[in-house]
Amino acid sequence: MSNWRETYRGVAFPWHCDHFGHMNVRWYGHFFDDAAFQIWTVLGHGFKRMAESGFHTVIARSTIEFVREIKAGDLFVIESGFIKCGNKSCTHLQRIINADTGVLHSFQETVEVFFEAATRSSIVIPDKLRRLIEDNMVSADDIDRGP
Repeated sequence: MSNWRETYRGVAFPWHCDHFGHMNVRWYGHFFDDAAFQIWTVLGHGFKRMAESGFHTVIARSTIEFVREIKAGDLFVIESGFIKCGNKSCTHLQRIINADTGVLHSFQETVEVFFEAATRSSIVIPDKLRRLIEDNMVSADDIDRGP
């Protein structure tokens, strides 16, 4: 499936790196989080629209796997796509790829739950968003976990 969507572009600066000379794990979380805010807007139903409809999403679980180091000066792209759609939650996958070489550096799997803003309780995914999610599924097999 080729539904991967670009949700972020960046560069690793020296201040992102730790004493080992590669990007510190705290920055992976930062960049993945920035990219995650873009997913819904890229699909045409951003957070403002969700708020107007009385609901939003919250992250229930997020896991990052590190594959190859990012070093100062590396340009990277984050691509995002959905791998699962449940009743009240969906799971999306994000991958950091080197912009010059196409090499995978890291990926994150995140579960988001749909919440009614007024009651702060989970709700069934609205049909329009369910269709958006289902129409934008990617394959977890597209993640090259390395040797």
